[in-house]
Formats: sequence, C-alpha cells, structure tokens
Amino acid sequence: MEKIELNKVIHEELLKVRSVATTKTEVINELGELLQEKGFINSASEFIKDVYLREEEGETGIGQGVAIPHGKSTAVLETTVAIAVLEQEIEWETLDGEGVKVVIMFAVKDSDVNTTHVLLLQQVAILLANNTFIEAVKNVESADALYKLITEFQ
Repeated sequence: MEKIELNKVIHEELLKVRSVATTKTEVINELGELLQEKGFINSASEFIKDVYLREEEGETGIGQGVAIPHGKSTAVLETTVAIAVLEQEIEWETLDGEGVKVVIMFAVKDSDVNTTHVLLLQQVAILLANNTFIEAVKNVESADALYKLITEFQ
C-alpha cells in the first residue's frame, strides 16, 4: 500500500506538547490561536466558532483519551492539523466517558472537503485506531518527538 505522506498536513510548529490547558475551551482556543499565528487560518475567532458548531453535532471525544475537534471553515487558508498533548487529562464529551489527554484539531478549508488533504486526514484517523500509537502520543516529551512519531509510525 502506498504510504500517504502525513508530513504534507502535519507541521511541527502546530504541535503543542505539555499544554497546560485545563478545559476544553482553553485547549480549543490555544490551538485556534496557534493556527492563526502560524498562518494556517486568517481568523481564530471565526474558526473556533465553526469548531463549536461542529461540536454541537456530536461528540468529538473518540475515547482512549483522544478528542478530534474539527472545523470546516472559510477562515482556513490551508487544510492542516494542530495537536495538543495535555499535561493533565481534561473533561470532554467522549464516547467512553473518560477524560482527554490528546486533542487533534482538524482545520479544513471549505474548498478541500473532497480532496487529497481529506484523504490525508483519514490517515490520521487510522493511526488513532492503533493503541500502541495512542499510548506513545500520550507519553511524548517534545513536539519534535511527536512529529517523528506521527510521520514515521508504521
């Protein structure tokens, strides 16, 4: 099977390890602001509003300590993923009723809904089905280590 190049949608400067956010709102804001600061979205407030609209449709806490909030938004300039690995588990609406330690935020450009980028994002979802991968992410020590883990995990 052809290896999808996750490094096309994963950028090390969008990985936040040891985030001290203590609530869902804090971590969503932190990642939204990071996306704006690094030039992937043009309005954190607009994007975050779209993320919350999506949150209302159903739980993004997929279990095992992972949440995947996402926003399809006109504020997104380039489809990408921002990730926070939290110091402490936080409360989140999850399928297994447990807290969340890893937040993987998908920022999807309106026009990218059916493109390669979305296929790449699906690859991230496949990684999340792997327990070894999830445990490794929860214990990662740096953004560099997290980037290597995601782009090189076999």
